[in-house]
Amino acid sequence: MDGKIKSLTKKLRRETWNAMEEYGMIGHGDKIMACLSGGKDSYTMLDMLLHFRDQSDIDFQVIAVNLDQKQPGFPEHILPEYLSTLEVEYHIIEKDTYSIVKEKTPEGKTTCSLCSRLRRGTLYEWAKKLGANKLALGHHRDDIIETFLMNMFFSGKLEAMPPKYVTDDEELVVLRPLAFCKEQDIATYADHRQFPIIPCNLCGSQPNMQRQLTKQMLRTWEEKYPDRSSIIFNSLKNVSPTHLLDSKLNDFKSLTSILPDTIR
Repeated sequence: MDGKIKSLTKKLRRETWNAMEEYGMIGHGDKIMACLSGGKDSYTMLDMLLHFRDQSDIDFQVIAVNLDQKQPGFPEHILPEYLSTLEVEYHIIEKDTYSIVKEKTPEGKTTCSLCSRLRRGTLYEWAKKLGANKLALGHHRDDIIETFLMNMFFSGKLEAMPPKYVTDDEELVVLRPLAFCKEQDIATYADHRQFPIIPCNLCGSQPNMQRQLTKQMLRTWEEKYPDRSSIIFNSLKNVSPTHLLDSKLNDFKSLTSILPDTIR
């Protein structure tokens, strides 16, 4: 391993550990279902989890799971072949959500929202079947920033991706261990590790979707104002609710000052 890759590996492990520690992601006895898509992010996430499973003082289990959505041309052999080389329990779930997404999504509309809901529901169901109490996703720092900006510019709300949350039924904790990791670092690491990447021909094949437009906007900002993404990300950890306009967060109507008796 050359110096740059060694340094990058340490950086990704440090950032992953910092995120897990800051948000209390992993504890003794946890059984974590790591969701693999076949992309660089989920491969890197699994790699990090297995490293800390073996090297940290925390006793936890990892189960790798891939949802085969029956996309045409999906190379079904790649993930089983790769996972069989690792010391990890794994499962391939077969469910044809691809046909449902293509049937229900109007021509010209993005497939991400419906695809994500169907995939998430299936994965939650399987986590419970496997006895996992936590589920890990491969979203990284750039995903969080992009989601924040997309929600602000296109949906009119301040909302991002939490690094840790509980499902609506309160039966699972969902983790994003790569929350502090940059996408470019993950891409470089994945290329070095030669992970067998499987392209997505649903959302990954839609160049005009809002996320792609937001990515391009961020790239343009970074060229003119370096480190802009880091500043945006830090702002998500430095929130002042009292300086926003949401009356659900602050009872503005009842705010009054205490006037001196002489003025009264």
